[in-house]
Amino acid sequence: MTTVEVFADITCPFTHVGLKRVIDHVSSLDHPVDVVVRAWPLEWVNAGPLDISAVEVKAAALQDQLGVDDFSGLRSDRWPTTTLPALELAAAAYDVDAATGLAVSLALRTALFEQGRNIDDPGVLAEIAAEHGVTPSDKSAAVQADYDDGLARGVSGSPHFWVGDTNFFCPALDIGHDADNQLTARFDPQGLAQFFASIDA
Repeated sequence: MTTVEVFADITCPFTHVGLKRVIDHVSSLDHPVDVVVRAWPLEWVNAGPLDISAVEVKAAALQDQLGVDDFSGLRSDRWPTTTLPALELAAAAYDVDAATGLAVSLALRTALFEQGRNIDDPGVLAEIAAEHGVTPSDKSAAVQADYDDGLARGVSGSPHFWVGDTNFFCPALDIGHDADNQLTARFDPQGLAQFFASIDA
């Protein structure tokens, strides 16, 4: 069994776009691959949650330059003040099995970016948990353990993927800035090919 690990924050727009491409590829393979989305809370990395205005700029650039429609539900009035309860729910889902963990990890991002739901709302989290047969529990220790492991491995941002001992930071996208310091984004076929080759091996 091949296992792909990704350290990521739920509010990261690059993860939302890139993770979809990885899942599409994995689902096309004829051998099983577990995708384990591990907690990398950017509010701990940056000593505060991501600002919605900065996320809106990144989401707009991704939509315009990549031609994706992955942020139709992004709303400033429903932006979470913390991702920790959602990350704990994802950890509880992985206690069920890898497929449930991945499904909940994706559902949380879809709820936030595409459905306009606040993943800091206990009611929203309870609905997602019920939809996937997950019993919420205190998984703060699991989130902390993921973060500590990410620090030890040298995680450089969200999303940072691992396949065995080989790691790839944001392999789906080539992110940069133009001469006016405006965000630029394009799909990175070469980076994706190298990453996919490590999964396919």
